[in-house]
This record gives sequence, structure tokens and C-alpha cells, in this order.
Amino acid sequence: MISALHLNRHRLSALGLIVCMSALTACNAPPTSTLPVAPEAASGFRTDLQTRHATRHMAAAANPLAAEAGRAMLRQGGSAIDAAIAMQAVLTLVEPQSSGIGGGAFIVFWDGKAVRTFDGRETAPAGATERLFLQADGQPMPFTQAQIGGRSVGTPGVLRALELAHKHYGRLRWAQLFEPAIQLAEQGFPLSPRLHSLIAADSSMSRSPDMMAYFRNADGSAKAVGTRLKNPALAAVFKRIANEGADAFYKGSIAEEIVAKVQGHANPGSLSLSDLSGYSARERAPLCTDYKRWQVCGMPPPSSGGIAVAQTLGTLHALETRDPRFALAPLKPLQSTTPAGIEPAPQAVHLISEAERLAYADRALYVADSDFVPVPVKGLVDPTYLASRAALIGERSMGTAQPGTPPGIQVAYAPDRSPLRISTSQVVAVDDQGGAVSMTTTVESAFGSHLMVQGFLLNNQMTDFSFIPEENGHKVANRVEPGKRPRSSMAPTLIFDRQSGEFLATLGSPGGSQIIEYVAKSTIGLLDWQLDAQTAINLPNFGSRNGPTELEQGQFSPHLIKALKDKGHSVSEIDMTSGTQAIVRVRDAQGKASLAGGADPRREGEALGD
Repeated sequence: MISALHLNRHRLSALGLIVCMSALTACNAPPTSTLPVAPEAASGFRTDLQTRHATRHMAAAANPLAAEAGRAMLRQGGSAIDAAIAMQAVLTLVEPQSSGIGGGAFIVFWDGKAVRTFDGRETAPAGATERLFLQADGQPMPFTQAQIGGRSVGTPGVLRALELAHKHYGRLRWAQLFEPAIQLAEQGFPLSPRLHSLIAADSSMSRSPDMMAYFRNADGSAKAVGTRLKNPALAAVFKRIANEGADAFYKGSIAEEIVAKVQGHANPGSLSLSDLSGYSARERAPLCTDYKRWQVCGMPPPSSGGIAVAQTLGTLHALETRDPRFALAPLKPLQSTTPAGIEPAPQAVHLISEAERLAYADRALYVADSDFVPVPVKGLVDPTYLASRAALIGERSMGTAQPGTPPGIQVAYAPDRSPLRISTSQVVAVDDQGGAVSMTTTVESAFGSHLMVQGFLLNNQMTDFSFIPEENGHKVANRVEPGKRPRSSMAPTLIFDRQSGEFLATLGSPGGSQIIEYVAKSTIGLLDWQLDAQTAINLPNFGSRNGPTELEQGQFSPHLIKALKDKGHSVSEIDMTSGTQAIVRVRDAQGKASLAGGADPRREGEALGD
């Protein structure tokens, strides 16, 4: 693993990130990227990953075949948006359990002059009501009962968002971007260890004949690792989308089959042809906030991710300003004997977890689709408000945080007590012209609704709404309403130098409601602890969603766990399978700029560049 000496050789300057030397390769000699033969499944932790270096462009995704498709577009002169589209198409094929054209996405894009965000979040069908997930006795449904079938399917949005972004910022032909996915779908791709393990573990798949025929053998067992999967039906869909645009998906025979599957299921939904034909992606104003000498930009509502990451960072900054003893920079990670090889200092875990408790408390009460409910975004990230929240943090854990009272509140809401979900995928890219993208994309739970249409899976995004619409006479902000977008935790993020405006990094992660923890950890690793991209991603995952302090199982020492318990933390060691990708603009000792990228060792991803 990376030594302490190696960690200290990586520096961030006020104007950008400076990487002097990797363990194996000088910055002025980028290594050639190769696809791993058999990347490990999500349950493993790959220890072979090094920060990748490039001088022109780079793409990273949760599967090496998707990353390769992104790099292929960049090599042809494509924009970061072009690369994201190609990667999304391939992920639909090779990582169907996490994302695809039957789901949604948030895109944060730097065009070299300004940050743009595109909202491709699914919408609730016109026929949906706030009692969608309530049983006859008024109690919320068990999650699986709500998830499997047509009831949970929202109007997919990812293709409309990609189309909108491409219209303004694409440089290659739309049809060209689907060529890698079409070729893989027709010729086949080897079933990866991670996909195999998720197929084998899915107990609901037996209720989906289409999924059984595609993913399993005649005896019901999961197809073996390395089995060549071909998907001619999806290849045909991609050819139509390539030639006809996104309309091929939202109108006509594909749309008709989507609706038939949703409405004809034993657990039917109300998604209609008019829901599909009427869907539109939105370009929204980015949420950009200051963090020390940097500016961090992310998604506004209906994502809670951008707000919560901004609140976490802003609270930590206020805490440090109030008392220098709480500064994060001196609390650099230490070497450990865990697979990650390093772990954060106990005090760092304490402070970050406490800041996240406060953010998650506000998230549960205030954040939803701002087209439907007034979200006090400005008040939630206001420095004075965050300073008042930081004052609640001390040397001992507060346990459970209560929501604050930010400026701009217009309505009294009930808290959303829905269980917190986990899934999704992430891509990042930087192009030859300096454009950069971070896109988080999802079908919600593993394999979404389990409804398969012409080779792709439909989302179960409706379950991201609160199952309970009101409590004690107050409505829940994130309740189901027709046309509304469910609250998300997706946090695609771009980082800039605040003084010069120079782009520094693009990052993001899957992980459901834990995304906020993963992105905050990696951002602090890059900025406060001056880690290279791969090491920041490798850092053990930790944080709090305003419950126990969560630690990635097997990655923390008994000393750290005891130190947290001594501070009053209730500690929960759990699987925390992030899928963070990051690309950072770095400068060598002579000031020459290049790119450094990393992929999450907990998944099968890769960062590839030239």
C-alpha cells in the first residue's frame, strides 16, 4: 500500500493540486492504462490500484468497459458530455443493477466558463397519489412489496438529460456515442464477478421471467463469471435511439412496451404514454458554496446531496474558524494494517460525523423537489446559520441531531422517516478543452423494479419518496405528488480554486443516502489532507446519517473504535460499498498541468486517460 512518505509527497497548492511523484511513475511519464482481467466484486477491496496520470483527457466509470467507451469518445475529440453519454450507454449493459436508460441522472458540467447542471431525475406519474405506498390499514408497505413491479416505476429521465446536455455541449454526433454499447451488446461481454454476485444474491429475480432468461441458467443458478452475455434487444434499442434521438424511447413502440409492463404487472403502476411523451429534463442553477480557499459546486434540489455536502463542509469550516483545535488539516490519516492501508484520525471521524448528523437532520425535514415545495436552499447553506450549527459540536457526540431553523422557512413540515436506501453508479470525465463532467446515475435499488423491457431494466425510483405523506397534521416535504421528482442523495461535484476560478476536480459516488458521506470524505481527503485521487478514494468510508456513527467494516482499528466510543459515539460497523470516481487537475513542481484520476477499489471501475 501507499506509504506515509508517499502520502506526504502529494501537495495541494492554493492555485491547484500538485503531484510530484507517484510510487511507480513520474508525472511527466503517464502510465499506459490497461483493463484488468478480472476486477474483484463489490465485497472485495482491490489493492492494485494506483492514481492514473494523463496529459490530455481522462474518463472514469464503475466498469472498465464503460471507462474505455468514454476514453474512446475523448480520443475522437469528444467533449466530457460525449464521454458521459457513451459511458451511460455501456453501463446500461454491463452494470444493469445500478443504472441505465430506464432510470435517471444528475449531471454537473464545467464548460470552461461556467458550471451547468442538468436534472434528469424521474418524475411521479400523473396517476400517482400520496397514498401510493400505504397499505389498506394506513401503514407503509414493506420495501420489497413497494419495489418489485410497476408501482415503483417513475418516468425515466436520463436520456432526456443527456440529450439536453448534448444539444448544447456535445461535439461528436449523437449516433456515434452509442457505437461502443451497440458493439458490446451484439458481440457480448464477459459477466463480471460483481454482477454475478448480485445476480446470485437477488431473491426477487425468480418473479421476473425476462431477468431469469437473461441472467440465469435453465436450472435457476446465476450464470458463471466470464459467461459472454449478449443483448441483441438492447442493441436494437440503442440503434433506434442513435438514429432517432431520445424520442425513440419516449414515444412509439418502446414507450408502449414500457407502459404495458408497468400497468400489466401484478403490482401495477400508473405510468402512461403521456407521462413518457411529456417528460422534460431541466437545466438548473448550480449550488456553489465556498469551502476555505476552494469553491465546491453540486446539484440543487431535488437532490439533497449538494446541500448536505455544502452544509457538512461549511459546518466544519465554521467549527475550525471558531476554534483552531478543531482544524481538519493537522488530522491527516495514519497508516494501518487494514486492506485500505490507512485510516482517518479518530478526531477527524468524530468531527465529520457530527457535522453530517446536522446536515442529515435538516435534509429529512426541508429538502424535496423545489418545483413543488419551498426549499430554503440559501438559508441551509448560509455561513451564519452553519456557524450556529457548528456551535452544537463539542468533544462528545450529540447522538441524534435535531433540525435547525434556517432563514427562509415558509412552511412547517413533518420529518421524513423513510428508511435510507443504497444503490447507483458514477462517471467522471475531463476533455481536451478542459471541460469536465460529474454524473451520478441510478435505477435506485439493485436491478430497480425488476421489470425488464427490451433488454434494459426500469427504475424503482418512486420508493425514494416518503412512504408516509403526513404526520401530526403536517405534510412531509418529500411525499408523493403527480409530476414531482423524488428527493435524491446524489452529489455529483466539481471543485474550483476560489481565487483564480481554475477547475481542480470532478468527483462523485453511488451509495444511496450514504453518497453524502462518501463525497464529503473524498473531498476532505483531496483538499484538507492533500491526498492524491486514488488515496482519497481508498480512505475507509465513515460518517453518520444522524443515527449511529458508521464505519466501513474491516477497515478501522480497535483503537479508533474505542476512541469514538469514549466520545459517546454509538458505532456501527457495516458494509459501505461506495463507487467513487475522481479526476483531479494537478501541477508538477515546474507548474505544468496534467490530470490524475482514481476509481473506487470497492467496485470494478477504472480511470483511463491519454
